[in-house]
Amino acid sequence: MSNEGFEHQNTKLIRVLACMMFFMFAMTTDAVGSIIPSLIDEFGLSLSAASAFHYVPMVAIALGGLVLGFLSDRYGRKLTIVLGLLLYGIGSLLFILGNTFSFFVVLLGISGIGVSVFKVGALALVGDITRSTREHTTFMNTVEGFFAIGAIVGPALVAVLLTAGISWKYLYVSASAICALLTVAALLVRYPSIQKTSEAQSSFSQTMVMMKNPYALGFSTLIMLYVAVEVAIYVWMPTWLEDYTSPTPWLATYALTIFFVLRAAGRFIGVWLLHLLSWDTVLAVMAAAILLCFTGSLVAGPSLAVWLLPLSGLFMSVVYPTLNSKGISCFPKAEHGAIAGLILFFTAFAAALGPLAMAVVSDVLGDIRYGFILATGFALLLCLGLLWNRIKAPAAARLVQYETAQALTTP
Repeated sequence: MSNEGFEHQNTKLIRVLACMMFFMFAMTTDAVGSIIPSLIDEFGLSLSAASAFHYVPMVAIALGGLVLGFLSDRYGRKLTIVLGLLLYGIGSLLFILGNTFSFFVVLLGISGIGVSVFKVGALALVGDITRSTREHTTFMNTVEGFFAIGAIVGPALVAVLLTAGISWKYLYVSASAICALLTVAALLVRYPSIQKTSEAQSSFSQTMVMMKNPYALGFSTLIMLYVAVEVAIYVWMPTWLEDYTSPTPWLATYALTIFFVLRAAGRFIGVWLLHLLSWDTVLAVMAAAILLCFTGSLVAGPSLAVWLLPLSGLFMSVVYPTLNSKGISCFPKAEHGAIAGLILFFTAFAAALGPLAMAVVSDVLGDIRYGFILATGFALLLCLGLLWNRIKAPAAARLVQYETAQALTTP
């Protein structure tokens, strides 16, 4: 095989590795809602206590992204990805030895740190193997498509385990087995040669400086708004639809599954759309569609929300990976790890606090509908922000600035 053929084959392997890493951790992070009822019964927990299974790993991912985001820029993608996979794999495997809720929560914290480390490395690696910001965005949507598939497989596996009388803990054991295979692959694959930043440039303090960058802050803010809207669906939609009665009661039962399926399908459709239209046009249209789904649900109540909220998954699918890609592409490749970590911090921060804010509002005012009014407000701000981005194109010049450099430095 020629050297060119080898490089092409190696790039394919890297792409598969990146996709499978996202698939794997989605199996556990998005299956928490299916596990919490078992935790409540098994340990006699309150809703607030059981919710630690959601917010503890999210906080760990947020802190890991912020504090450790510089690792892949300083020490390389390979070491960072392998270290993150080891932390995640060990944390997941140890579930088989645990019998207490506190032990499981500690393991989730360890696994969350692992996720943040290998995800930052993987996101930086995506930039290394793509030749333009457009290719970066389309491949990012493909990667997130595999995440969406994992989000379907995880809850389904939990359902199969519980139906067979097997503990939910084996979801994490299964994830650790996949993680072991990915660790071996990560050790064997050959990574693109990327110039590392110096220790002075690549550090936690530099990440904090980056937080003041208007491009980093702008994309992170839009991502926070989006995540708060998306998490509202898979954390609180089942609660809002509990009182739904109609000739089609199965819709409420499977609403969340339908949402995940449409989100997965939409990620791959998004790749096609981004080849036809500009990314800022696609996002503005999708944000408007999401806002319509939430507004219609509030106006008509559960009878229409049971249709519109799952449908919103189709429109949400392309938003996060595209914003993530464009935010990363606004920086040179040598800083992709740091900016990916910073964006990951804001992502996980919103995933932890968004549902909590909805819960507080709903508790104070006495109905989960008020939480969805708050979520609709987030959707409105997201829509306005993406419409402004479409009209003003504030990042266009910055993206063009790194387009040529990215093409020239990619093998």
